[in-house]
Amino acid sequence: MRMGDGLAEKIKKEWPDYKIDVVIPVPDTSRTAALELAIKLKVRYREGFIKNRYIGRTFIMPWQQERQKSVRHKLNPLEPEFKDKRVMIVDDSIVRGTTSKQIVQMARDAGAKEVFMVSASPPICYPNIYGIDMPVPGELIAYNRSTEEICRWIGADRLFYQDLEGLIKAVRKGNKNLNFDCSMFNGDYAVEPEAGYLDQLRLQRSEESKQAKARETNLHVI
Repeated sequence: MRMGDGLAEKIKKEWPDYKIDVVIPVPDTSRTAALELAIKLKVRYREGFIKNRYIGRTFIMPWQQERQKSVRHKLNPLEPEFKDKRVMIVDDSIVRGTTSKQIVQMARDAGAKEVFMVSASPPICYPNIYGIDMPVPGELIAYNRSTEEICRWIGADRLFYQDLEGLIKAVRKGNKNLNFDCSMFNGDYAVEPEAGYLDQLRLQRSEESKQAKARETNLHVI
């Protein structure tokens, strides 16, 4: 919930005359930050998305087309929560931008007047080399892009990210001696990857992507 506090302070600072009708989380992991954000901004908090529990995390799905299809199957907007409203949507993070782009469009399709996107994590600019599926920098929406560029790409009216300093402060408030991995935010790896490791992953990813497209093309032909 302290992450929501930091986000609220940032929004007040960057947008003093903010006009928001409702704060809506992307279920489930952003709820605590979204709730505290709504309280601090004195804006209504509403559950605007129904989640399909049988669809997994879309950002760890390996192929772009699979992710795009899954977002629409995973989340269903409740139109009364969006129609004719200025909506602030809170997600736990923005990785490739695929999910955020579709969520923004779903909100507009449900009648939202304006859509403001909030990430409870800082921009993810560097690959995670410890196992989760974000190995190639070029696939990360925040890699070499400004917040304004990302905002335009996902189609939002405004975009806010948690600051890394704010994230660390929120976590350490409970335990000031706590240390944790921030490499995907700042590129500072606890164990520096071997020379050529990321290039090797990039080539492998490119080849796997080509093979996946070929398989899908063959399925369409059949």
